[in-house]
Amino acid sequence: MYLVDSHCHLDALDYQGLHTDLQSVLDAAKQRDVAACLAVSTTLPGFKNLKEMVAGHPEVYLSCGVHPLNLDEVYQQEELLNLASDNRVVALGETGLDYFYQQDNLPLQQTCFRQHIQVGRELNKPVIVHTRDARTDTLSILREEKASECGGVLHCFTEDCDTAKQLLDIGFYISFSGIVTFRNADALREVARYVPLDRMLIETDSPYLAPVPHRGKENQPAYVRDVAEYLAVLKRVDVAELAQITTRNFSQLFKVTL
Repeated sequence: MYLVDSHCHLDALDYQGLHTDLQSVLDAAKQRDVAACLAVSTTLPGFKNLKEMVAGHPEVYLSCGVHPLNLDEVYQQEELLNLASDNRVVALGETGLDYFYQQDNLPLQQTCFRQHIQVGRELNKPVIVHTRDARTDTLSILREEKASECGGVLHCFTEDCDTAKQLLDIGFYISFSGIVTFRNADALREVARYVPLDRMLIETDSPYLAPVPHRGKENQPAYVRDVAEYLAVLKRVDVAELAQITTRNFSQLFKVTL
């Protein structure tokens, strides 16, 4: 059985106390059948550092992008295109819209989101989308920029079934994090029951959002196993089947061989 953590921030883990180095994180993951992970960048300087950090670890895939909450960093679309052209990069992002934490730069957020989709289409690489309190604009921009042509995933999904349906209709995948295990997440569990297995990904978003029974601790790729086990119960399938299908989904979306 092989699992994939489809979204983690390896450069944000605690290497001063909890982990000795990246290898120790990956070893802990492998002990729980997590064979690969996608290390997601949130700034372009951060991407360059992340690329250097994971060199020599072929089981770690990379994304390249600027998070909507990090737009104080000035970048050019051409620079994003050049960096994302790297063979190690399998996706653009994470990108998207966040109207919960930041509302003073909505036009800039929307422009940058569009740029990421445009680069994704040019490179034929999918987009990893973050959205918070921005459902309508997120869906509109995905459609207007023809994101269906490059594909993508709405990561750490916390929206409703209707949003999921609209994303599925344009060929997107839905990724569930440890939030689905939280006590107050009944509405999200309803969405997880609704989303077909062949359009589902699993993630940690580590170091954030550790699933039950690790709540309160720093999250890490190894804990995607807990997300998988929980979703397997919700979907009424064996965890090995869920692992096989979500791993295949990862391979198809990001065009990699596992």
